Amino acid sequence: MHDLPLLLKFEQEIINAERPFDVTIRKGAVSYYDIEAMIQDPQACIVVAEIEKKVVASGYAIPKKARHYLDHEYYAYLGFMYTDQQYRGKGVNAMIVDELKKWSESAGFKEIRLTVYNNNLSAIKAYEKVGFKKHIIEMRLA
Repeated sequence: MHDLPLLLKFEQEIINAERPFDVTIRKGAVSYYDIEAMIQDPQACIVVAEIEKKVVASGYAIPKKARHYLDHEYYAYLGFMYTDQQYRGKGVNAMIVDELKKWSESAGFKEIRLTVYNNNLSAIKAYEKVGFKKHIIEMRLA
């Protein structure tokens, strides 16, 4: 729990990075996650990466119920994916994803998913590097 203030800062960095991709994110203070509850949830896995005793990246995996017509009942959903700007491009995100993948597989999940904004090309490239493939595009009419 001593890392909670830093993880809350990471969350705000994620939100700030995503605002240009999503005009529907409310102005002002918002929060995506209940990080404190996730840390205490035995069904969730939060991973951080440290370099020289400094936390520089984060990610989580949580179980999500799949749609009733899919061939799996639950899947692992990855989120809270953040890497400090000065450590990007050094494989840190790949290490986070690898740990979350190991946890997901050990928890019995055969399906692992995440969401990323269509125009967030650097994130898409990073996820493709670690094996994710584009699957579905959500569209909106405003």
